[in-house]
Amino acid sequence: MLENTEKSFEYKLLNKIDSPKDLKKLSISELHLLSSEIRHYIIETVKMTGGHLAPSLGVIELTIALHYVFDTPDDKLVWDVGHQAYSHKILTGRREQIRNIRQYGGISGFCKIKESEYDVFGAGHASTSISAAVGLAVARDLKGLQDRVVAIIGDGALTGGMAFEGINNVCNVKGQFLVVLNDNEMSISRNVGNMSQYLTRIVTSPQYLNFKNQVWNSLALLPKGVGMIRKLGRKTLESLKNFLAPGILFEEFGFRYYGPVDGHDINLLITTLNNIKNLDYPVLLHVITQKGRGLAIAENDPTKYHGVGPVKKKNEKKTDSSPAFMDAFGKIACEIGEKNDKVIFITAAMCDGTGLVEFRNRFPERFFDVGIAEEHAVTSAGGLAVGGFRPVVAIYSTFLQRAFDQIIHDIALQNLPVIFVLDRAGLVGADGPTHHGAFDLSYLMPIPNMIIAVPRNGNELRDLLHTALAQNKKPFAIRYPKDSCVEFSENLEPEVLDIGSWIKIREGKDIAILSVGTMTNVAEKAIGILEGESISPTLIHAQFIKPFDESLLKEIAANYNIIMTIEENALTGGFGSVINSVVAKNKWDINTVSLGLPDHFIEQGPRDLLLKNINLDPEGIAAEIRKAVNSK
Repeated sequence: MLENTEKSFEYKLLNKIDSPKDLKKLSISELHLLSSEIRHYIIETVKMTGGHLAPSLGVIELTIALHYVFDTPDDKLVWDVGHQAYSHKILTGRREQIRNIRQYGGISGFCKIKESEYDVFGAGHASTSISAAVGLAVARDLKGLQDRVVAIIGDGALTGGMAFEGINNVCNVKGQFLVVLNDNEMSISRNVGNMSQYLTRIVTSPQYLNFKNQVWNSLALLPKGVGMIRKLGRKTLESLKNFLAPGILFEEFGFRYYGPVDGHDINLLITTLNNIKNLDYPVLLHVITQKGRGLAIAENDPTKYHGVGPVKKKNEKKTDSSPAFMDAFGKIACEIGEKNDKVIFITAAMCDGTGLVEFRNRFPERFFDVGIAEEHAVTSAGGLAVGGFRPVVAIYSTFLQRAFDQIIHDIALQNLPVIFVLDRAGLVGADGPTHHGAFDLSYLMPIPNMIIAVPRNGNELRDLLHTALAQNKKPFAIRYPKDSCVEFSENLEPEVLDIGSWIKIREGKDIAILSVGTMTNVAEKAIGILEGESISPTLIHAQFIKPFDESLLKEIAANYNIIMTIEENALTGGFGSVINSVVAKNKWDINTVSLGLPDHFIEQGPRDLLLKNINLDPEGIAAEIRKAVNSK
């Protein structure tokens, strides 16, 4: 990982740049120096804060050129995803604030409208920029204004279907409209699919390159006086570029295609952008960049350095020896892969982030990374299920939101036994509200036929995966946080669980606590804090959310007059709301207290601190238990 090797570095230009207006005062040679200073500044910043390193290093020259040529913020730059916008933030008055990027109380690691007038459209998910830019351009045209609109989208985001929905509707734009395609052959993991192969063909087409070399070499032999022939040769090559390369795909969608151009050549970028910035029709500029540019370790392994944590301080000890849930899931996937050749794992451009690298390497024929295409991941899994296989769709909770209709229409309605594994459920920390998995229980709970389970540790995750595979009647969702899996034993013999069952962890008399997933572990610590206070709680681990243990709930209702639910999900539509509705329906004389995520978006910060702020840490839960019992 990154090492703490801070050396004295003199910023000759960067400290003078407070806005893009200052940028325009620099010469081209000074822009080259500025790009080096920004690169160093980002590396040193990410060492302290963690963050999206390789994406940001890859677009520094492109960002400088865009702000140099266009009149921002009057001209609109719409960044896709936004995790590559660190240099954009630095150039737009947030140079000092970026030292606290992704930190609690600091600026966002993504574009955010409320943060700056230069952040035209907020983003944390991919494939949104073209659609947003189309809307901005149409609004401009309707108001009769002359500002320019530019969407910057990576080739990884171009695998998402929404990007093509935007491209297909560019016909609604009546004037200037520029899409900059940042092609680095990467999303988080290396890009996959036909679009990636197509872009590679554009860059490397041997027919075009060979013809270009032959014609140009021949023209070089002509006398200097026959300039007209040389110009004709240039025009011929330009015509053949579209025919042979070809940018014809984009041309068919109504774009004029230019490129590819070197995305690290500031001179070329500025010249090209100046030439095309006022064209009154849609233009696509294809730019080739290198993810991790300028940092050798990131260039060599851009996936590993896509997003990194801060450099650890000397003598800093790891607080938990247990693996993360995603690592446990990866090991369990391989255990399953060895025993069951009908199980197929699918992810959406997050092989590394879901822990499936080892499975991909060992069982490549049963692993599919579909790119940033969550909707396709879900529906294709349905096709695999109909075809007799057992697909497991592993996607972050916040990204699976994008396939809500497909889960309902293509899976649950047809009652197909697709297994969904939702990583990053709950609060994720520094990535903030665009990535918090706050709503999955709320959006999965109302769907008929869906089974929903939440493990409290890695061993239970194994049991739940095997339970999901043991039944073939219904779709089955398992969610867990971006956190330690608490307890995990490799190659442990799995247990097939009774679907819908809960587990009584502790017997008490004053209050019944129904906790979900790892909140059970937190609740146990909270109960420990209360020892000696004459408060005796019963603790139930509600490992199944749907269906749930109705018989145990009735038993609780008959013996307690206070029920507390604890979940790391939005309270609205979550587990607590289900229990409250059952209590109301049965007219039980019971007080209910629901703990969970409040009805507002939670900003970024350390996961433990965010949980503490909403009373989902041991001390906070202990206080809520105390208050509930004492107010009885």
